[in-house]
Amino acid sequence: MMNIQISAVELNQAEYIKEYVKAFRIGLFPMLDSTIVPRDLLDFEQTYLLHPDGCFLQARDQHNKLIGVIGMMPYDYRFDYLDYKDKRTVEVARLFVEPAYRRSGLATNLFQALLEQATLKGIEVLYLHTHPFLTGAFEYWQKQGFELLTTTMYGEFETLHMDRVV
Repeated sequence: MMNIQISAVELNQAEYIKEYVKAFRIGLFPMLDSTIVPRDLLDFEQTYLLHPDGCFLQARDQHNKLIGVIGMMPYDYRFDYLDYKDKRTVEVARLFVEPAYRRSGLATNLFQALLEQATLKGIEVLYLHTHPFLTGAFEYWQKQGFELLTTTMYGEFETLHMDRVV
């Protein structure tokens, strides 16, 4: 992982990063309506950059090319079967790594940098969800210390809900 720089996304980079994430998301989830933009991306600056519990990190190669991202945002309590009311909880989201850099340790480096930010912010629990059709995602998150809480159907997708204590 030589010459890879991981840093926080700055406000002046927000628009570029949003477009990158939207395009990456379309590639991963071609079955979704690409005209519907998720709330965290609509309110990217407020959600990730300005909120005290938010953070969005980027990885760039030696040529300053964006090669990966990861974010955390305040957990929004949208799943009533998950109880985080007494814990400072964030949701880990948008871990995207360019195909040429997969299996190189970049995702783990991005996650470790995010974990450091969570620790500095006093976050107690990291929540995330993933889907079985994302090859290797469930196993990857298990290796990062996440445990499966429950499996549900969220819309038309089987969804694996996971968390990890910081």
